[in-house]
Amino acid sequence: MLSNVDLPAPGLLWTRWATLSATYAALGRPGIWAVDDLGAGRQDEDGSWARFALLDGRRAVLWGHRRDLDPSLDLLTGAPDWLPWDTLSPLAERDRLGFVIWRESGRWSRVRYPDGFTDGMTDMTGPLLTAESTVVALSRFGPRQAAEKLLAAAVRAEITAGHFTDLLTEILTDTPPDVDAALDGARRGGLLPGSAAPRIRPGRRPPMRRIRQLSQGEHDRLVWSAMQDAPELSRPAPPTTGELDTLVGWLQDRAPHGDGRCSLLAYADATSFSAQPGENPPADRPDEERYAAFRRLTELVRALRRAESDPRYGRWLFLRVETSATGVNVERRYDSWPTWWHDDGVSGPWRTNLQEEMDGRLPAYRPSWVTLLDPSIAYRPL
Repeated sequence: MLSNVDLPAPGLLWTRWATLSATYAALGRPGIWAVDDLGAGRQDEDGSWARFALLDGRRAVLWGHRRDLDPSLDLLTGAPDWLPWDTLSPLAERDRLGFVIWRESGRWSRVRYPDGFTDGMTDMTGPLLTAESTVVALSRFGPRQAAEKLLAAAVRAEITAGHFTDLLTEILTDTPPDVDAALDGARRGGLLPGSAAPRIRPGRRPPMRRIRQLSQGEHDRLVWSAMQDAPELSRPAPPTTGELDTLVGWLQDRAPHGDGRCSLLAYADATSFSAQPGENPPADRPDEERYAAFRRLTELVRALRRAESDPRYGRWLFLRVETSATGVNVERRYDSWPTWWHDDGVSGPWRTNLQEEMDGRLPAYRPSWVTLLDPSIAYRPL
């Protein structure tokens, strides 16, 4: 099922995009809004992005991804054969496609979304959705009247150097605006007399493609839920080590009430480490630099993990240490997510890191949820 989308005509959308691109080129910031041989693009510092391409007078396509959103449906179901499938299919497989909207037969269309679904398209293209929005975006750099004249000239493909000079004349920086770069950008975008906007060739639908049935976040939560339900496998206790004595002594010395009682809740794998506050978390000291205690704690936990590792049984993932003035209680979890480790539903062990840990054990000491780490679990069977 498809839904119609209220967007400007492709020509207007393109003109606004190319005008912003040329203006940003003048300011030495060409990557934010850009035009190249394959269309127009936007790239944000946080990794969010959008692309727009014209095919002919009737067809166009807009696609992108907002980094903080986790798409959970197939955005290409029912999409036309002429889309740039060679570009879109790999993005969809990697969960890097948040919206795909195409123009055909005089209307913009996309797959129908479930209630509450947010695709991020408006956030990525907001300055282009109305002429007023584009004028406001341009007016950040100069007089509104100059912004209006620049956009009007772009619609007629009659931009001149004077339009950029009038807009950017008040920019106060060590490097003056590069009007030549702006004109080059306007030429690439088809905004100068005799120039034309780039167009892409129609694509071809692949005979088969992998379709996600789980988003990255859903796949993570599937694994984490299975970890929480998993039992610990039977294995010998780790050897007695000096590294444990060193960690215990450090915790006792950091007891928040000065009585030796201190709590440590930690997760560690080969490349990551995190800690959560227990009942008596280690105390910081006023004379030490910020994060010094955390860095030392990371070193001590990693040293203990290495000392207790075994090529047959593997290495523990979660560690709980409770000290007193005269003793210590240690709990290790090799195979399961303990109840004392808070699950916020968003953050947890990376699947690739878990796979590395499981590969370092004999098969007999791998928990049942290891099969869920297979990336193919996230896709529909072919």
